[in-house]
Amino acid sequence: MTVSQPAYRGIRAHMTSVDQATDTAPETKLKRNITGPLLYLFILGDVLGAGIYALMGVLAGDVGGVLWAPLLLALFLALLTAGSYAELVTKYPEAGGAAVFAERAFGRPIVSFLVGFCMLAAGVTSAAGLALAFAGDYLTTFIDVPAVPAAIVFLALIGCLNARGISESVKSNVVMTVIELTGLLIVVIAVAVMVGGGRGDVGRVTEFPDGATPGLAVLSGAIVAYYSFVGFETSANVAEEIRNPGKVYPTALFGALITAGVLYALVGLASAIALPADRLAESSGPLLDVVSAAGVGVPDWAFSAIALVAVANGALLTMIMASRLTYGMAEHRLLPAVLGRVLPNRRTPWAAIVATTVVAMLLSLVGDLSTLAETVVLLLLFVFIATNVAVLVLRRDTVAHPHFRVWTAIPVLGVASCVLLLTQQTATVWLFAAIMLAVGAVLYLAARFTSRVRGTSTVDASEDTRRGEP
Repeated sequence: MTVSQPAYRGIRAHMTSVDQATDTAPETKLKRNITGPLLYLFILGDVLGAGIYALMGVLAGDVGGVLWAPLLLALFLALLTAGSYAELVTKYPEAGGAAVFAERAFGRPIVSFLVGFCMLAAGVTSAAGLALAFAGDYLTTFIDVPAVPAAIVFLALIGCLNARGISESVKSNVVMTVIELTGLLIVVIAVAVMVGGGRGDVGRVTEFPDGATPGLAVLSGAIVAYYSFVGFETSANVAEEIRNPGKVYPTALFGALITAGVLYALVGLASAIALPADRLAESSGPLLDVVSAAGVGVPDWAFSAIALVAVANGALLTMIMASRLTYGMAEHRLLPAVLGRVLPNRRTPWAAIVATTVVAMLLSLVGDLSTLAETVVLLLLFVFIATNVAVLVLRRDTVAHPHFRVWTAIPVLGVASCVLLLTQQTATVWLFAAIMLAVGAVLYLAARFTSRVRGTSTVDASEDTRRGEP
């Protein structure tokens, strides 16, 4: 993911129709090999899996058996911001994500840095949470070890794989997505069989915790549930490789999110029917407990293996993204240049990999998956606010190819939804996010100081990169 790219020059015509059969997106250096079905599976694979496998128990503590409600609310909120991504990605299909959109819209390096660093901080925090999920009940099916040390070892292994040169193509992602999808379908089908046999308690799906206010409980749960939908924003990074992105990207994006949302709601219903909320809330491997309670003969080891694959794949992809983003920001003098060092043979950004892995390890010491998940959401909400505002600011910028155009009310509602979710975050989560942004500010100032000493600036560095100069 790059942090700065040139604005498009030349003649621009305001064209928003996406009903053309030919691919009229700008030419790029990369080959446009990603078809609609592959993009759909890529996004679905990014969204599915890790969050829902780990967080159903946390949700049960907030909303009792009404697990489906915050999941559907989170889906609606995610679709609002997805609308803004659909417009910007199809309008600028050679761009590299939210930081680039912010630069185009606001034209200030500090804004691009803050958006990019929020993405980076969210990435390493998410990886820490996934490491704790990996080290929970799913892993103890095979080996009983303390969660935090196991999470640290897991992150070290992820870092080694990352440094070796791990790169997941969209076709290999299909396999991982099928595995993740299979696990969730097992949950739904197992509980359906359970209900058919006269077992389970359907009445639990409308039961809130004692003394809870339903509206506030659902809103609080939506903050956690939102974590299960993040990942769709990373699809902006493959925009240059999508065939006819103006037509393909919106369909794949909305289709993948809706598919995930419907499946999540079904898993939520199944979980509440199979087990009481207090049992779910006590588990770090809630879906394993659900399948076991259904009693349909699925071995614990088989389902745990599926869950571990889902969580491990999510952590690996997240750390690859975080390390490459760190490397890109260092290359553009937005982070200290030392983070841009690469292994001579492997050509992987070893310094960025070490830095992001160590930070993720430190965050895993928190040991609280809920806090880490909510911190990820808080950081991404700032990114999403910037993206939604960028849509409105860039409306006056026209391009010479057809692109998706979202209704103006959608980004406005997107900003409002993000602000609403921000107001529901706890003081602890705000403190975590503030500490990470303060560290980022120090790194940014260090990078600026180093650039001035060397006689360059972040703007100069961006211009050098655009011309292909080191």
